[in-house]
Amino acid sequence: MKQVLFASSLIVLSLLGAARFAPGADPTHPDQPIVAPADALSRLKEGNARFTAGDPQHPHESADERKRMATDSYENAGTISLGMTSEQAAKRRAELAKSQHPFAIILSCSDSRVPPEIVFDEGLGDLFIVRVAGNVVNDEGLGSIEYGVDVLGARLIVVLGHQSCGAVDAAMKTIAAKGKAPGHIQSLVTAIKPVVDSTPKGDLDTMIKANVKHVVDALRSSTPILKARVDSGDVQVIGGYYALDTGTVTFLEGK
Repeated sequence: MKQVLFASSLIVLSLLGAARFAPGADPTHPDQPIVAPADALSRLKEGNARFTAGDPQHPHESADERKRMATDSYENAGTISLGMTSEQAAKRRAELAKSQHPFAIILSCSDSRVPPEIVFDEGLGDLFIVRVAGNVVNDEGLGSIEYGVDVLGARLIVVLGHQSCGAVDAAMKTIAAKGKAPGHIQSLVTAIKPVVDSTPKGDLDTMIKANVKHVVDALRSSTPILKARVDSGDVQVIGGYYALDTGTVTFLEGK
């Protein structure tokens, strides 16, 4: 009998240990499913469609919005209830104080006109966001993205560029003038220079999209964490382009 109890204890401890240290696992919320890349992309598209239609639902946000949601009984394609009561929304905030389960990672430009939570009509706990001018990737940004994948369990990464990107425009002009940007702004020029060099006749719009593709390729090939996940199909990295005048996000070639 003692041997049976001992063996059972070992099994329980092994299971708890696996749950505790598995990437993306959260023992306090075992009911939280991992959102597949295709499902995450659908949610982003649906949110952007609500935003551009002028009918945002503002999930998981302010008290006034929660009150409106409580009377609007709306459901987003069966994936997440936006018609939650005020009590349910408050409960979500309390849960987020303990842990987070973002369904997608967005690497976007710092431009004040392109806030990802608003553009995709998402709220607290929905998106893990890294923002830097020109949506370039450095070690700190890469580490943040790896954390979002390896620890938080997000399976979709979107590199979001946008119309009239000032960082890309400045890089093009600085390189054309054979000049140097002031202070640490030069680091942005240096990061974007390979794109400018490889697209010598491109206009600004072409260069912005080429820059998105360049960063997407860099993330897909990044070792030791992202490349293996991308190659296995577990994680998807795609590009997006935000049009300032329409609010529409166009998703570029995926993998």
